[in-house]
Amino acid sequence: RPVAVQELESELHQLRREQDYVAARKQYDKAAELGKRIEAKEAELKKLIEGWERERASGSAEVKAEHVAQIVSRLTGIPVNELTVEEREKLLHLEQRLHERLVGQDEAVRAVADAVRLSRAGLREGSKPVATFLFLGPTGVGKTELAKALAESIYGDEGALLRIDMSEYGERHTVARLVGAPPGYIGYDEGGQLTEKVRRKPYSVLLLDEIEKAHPDVYNILLQVFDDGRLTDGKGRVVDFTNTIIIATSNLGSDIIQRRLKARDAAGEEYEKTKFEVMDVLRGHFRPEFLNRIDEIIVFHALGKEEIRHIVGLQLDRVARNAASQGVTLTFDQTLIDHFAEEGYKPEFGARELKRLIRSELETTLAREMLGGGIGK
Repeated sequence: RPVAVQELESELHQLRREQDYVAARKQYDKAAELGKRIEAKEAELKKLIEGWERERASGSAEVKAEHVAQIVSRLTGIPVNELTVEEREKLLHLEQRLHERLVGQDEAVRAVADAVRLSRAGLREGSKPVATFLFLGPTGVGKTELAKALAESIYGDEGALLRIDMSEYGERHTVARLVGAPPGYIGYDEGGQLTEKVRRKPYSVLLLDEIEKAHPDVYNILLQVFDDGRLTDGKGRVVDFTNTIIIATSNLGSDIIQRRLKARDAAGEEYEKTKFEVMDVLRGHFRPEFLNRIDEIIVFHALGKEEIRHIVGLQLDRVARNAASQGVTLTFDQTLIDHFAEEGYKPEFGARELKRLIRSELETTLAREMLGGGIGK
């Protein structure tokens, strides 16, 4: 039923209760007055319901293409845009779409976009995942943000990001949880943390966070996924990874990236030098057969002052949008932007320090004023 009908019915119910109350106390004048109001409301409600029913009767129960797409998407886990939208333009302009959310990191964005286009053009051999990446860099530089942006751009929904914290699989006995316990063992009915997520949502971005903390046996499982694009879970079911983008992140070599931050713009080959040094660290931790199966190993820069200033603008836009949804219009002075850009610049923490600063100095104060009535809607 329409909201207007429900509200009117609620008013009528309240008026009838009031009438019963005053009648019980022998206040007949008030009861008669309430009776007239009830009659008027009943007539209004009858008119409203008749209009609504006429509108329903005149409408056609047409099933459109988007309705079918929504239902199929819900049943299969395939996003709607896979069924109804031509992807060519989206893939050709993937860099621009990713940069709407990610500041800087041009090499990373370009490498990711190229790898995805290569796969979608049908130029990859075998039945492998769409693409496999290893993101390296210090905290707060955009590794997870790029994964979220990729999920939204390719699969149409940030919810298509499946995140697994690999630090939870640092012990040998925890490795089996990825594919599920074998028959006869505790947890057999639960399914694997990795296989069950991908089985339910095959069109997704799989984020393996802090992969360097996982037990070496985990890498053996991932080798099969990278090679064949499939994995057998504890129940014997084959899980298909060929529509999945796999991203592993690591903080290995972060000290090298931080050390080279000041010299970053000194020469064009600085990025290649940094990557060469970080690769030495990687080879000391991961086996060659694991690294060789990754499509792109991408090194993220530490963020500079200009990039932090750009992120300030994005974060303040986010705050303004959230406030606007509550009926509050916000505008920000340039001095505030300068303040956050200066105080929020901590290369060792990346953008995380800036987000904490905006939350503590702006958002909490704004929330307090809105709740206290200091800012009206």
